[in-house]
Amino acid sequence: MRRKWHILVLILSLANVALAQEKKRNLLFIGQSKGYQHDSISTAMATLYNLGRSSRKWDTYFRTDCTAITKKPLKWGAKNLTAFDAVVFFTDGELDMDDSQKADLLSFVRDDGKGFIGIHSAAITFVSWPEYGRMIGGYYDGHPWGEFDAPLVVEDAGFPGMGQLSRHVTVKDEIYQIKDYSRANLRVLLRLDADNVDLSRKGVHRKDEDFAVIWARNYGTGRVLYNGLGHSREVWDRPDIQQMWLEMVPWAMGLIPGDATPRPMPSK
Repeated sequence: MRRKWHILVLILSLANVALAQEKKRNLLFIGQSKGYQHDSISTAMATLYNLGRSSRKWDTYFRTDCTAITKKPLKWGAKNLTAFDAVVFFTDGELDMDDSQKADLLSFVRDDGKGFIGIHSAAITFVSWPEYGRMIGGYYDGHPWGEFDAPLVVEDAGFPGMGQLSRHVTVKDEIYQIKDYSRANLRVLLRLDADNVDLSRKGVHRKDEDFAVIWARNYGTGRVLYNGLGHSREVWDRPDIQQMWLEMVPWAMGLIPGDATPRPMPSK
């Protein structure tokens, strides 16, 4: 009888683990713009909403303000950070967050083990807040080539979202040049192919020819992903880019593994 009881307890425990693993997660998408207005933000919101819903992996909540970026209780049952597994910033400028909210955002990732995803102009966000720059991994430093058919190189095909791309892939988009970032602190997943772009163009500042586009990093106990693609609305319609997000969001939520250990640029 005791053995049957132990077996029953084991079965129930495994069932609870399975249910916990299958539990749909919550994604908070912040689309506040305090500078340049990106038309593609609404397309990005719709894409991540539809991907989460169709895959049944996450629910997406949209905000064009930063009220939910807090661990303090909110009025009328509104959700705060404690309700979410990852936060997306497709933002720019100095957002409407006080010091308490800023501290809660960092703690959400660093201490609570949650995820932060920065899309495109998230690198032009909070440029006067150094810790944000350290968390995300770098800041915008111009886009010398504008929107063009960007030749890109996949550096880590084994990372979630990167495996379906060719080693060399072309994406028509606006590619940022990034400053204040170091490969000692993050793992570059996708970069601009410097051998196939005009490095003499006005505004090109980097001398090391290292133009990272997508990277991942560990931040405390949490995970940070920056994806510089997405200026163009058409990018969000690409099946390979949608598949990328279908895997990258669960990585940020800690649902699937992915090695974010920093490493130098591989030899050409």
